Amino acid sequence: METPRAPYGQNPGYGQDQQHFYGPDPAHPGYPDYGPTVDGPAPPPPRSRVDARKVWSGGVMTALVAALTAVAGMLLVRGVLGIAVFAPEGDGAMGDASTGLLAGGAAVAALVATVLLHLLCLGTPQPWRFFSWIVTLATFVMVLLPFTTSADVATKVGTAAVFAAVGLTIGILLTPVARGAVRGR
Repeated sequence: METPRAPYGQNPGYGQDQQHFYGPDPAHPGYPDYGPTVDGPAPPPPRSRVDARKVWSGGVMTALVAALTAVAGMLLVRGVLGIAVFAPEGDGAMGDASTGLLAGGAAVAALVATVLLHLLCLGTPQPWRFFSWIVTLATFVMVLLPFTTSADVATKVGTAAVFAAVGLTIGILLTPVARGAVRGR
């Protein structure tokens, strides 16, 4: 007849004298004791680190793409669709200095978004979620802004479309930068 086994959880080491099971290693007498009674609590997990080089290289590239998106949007709306956006119709497809201002504004918006992203990476859990929400809401505000003016409907829609394209570009390109820049979370 077989001897009965100990019930589950009552094997040696569970709730019994730990020093009996974890003590000096007879095979290595010079080594210190080991086990739960000697080692103490586990060390805290390493703090997450943000790779600023990745954040800012992604931010600068996003600024470039956002500026080019603004120019391409202007060409589409003004040149192809013939809607007078950001400048009078007589200024042609590229418009006047307002096209450069729009491209510069898009680049500045991307860099401001990069600053926000960097700060979120330093101090919030899952910074890409917060960043996505902030960029989405800011883009929504910018898309609605032209509809508060007294311009004609086509101009409002064209302006809103350019703002939406720039906002989507910034959000789509910078959100993954946060995931790649944070290590050890």
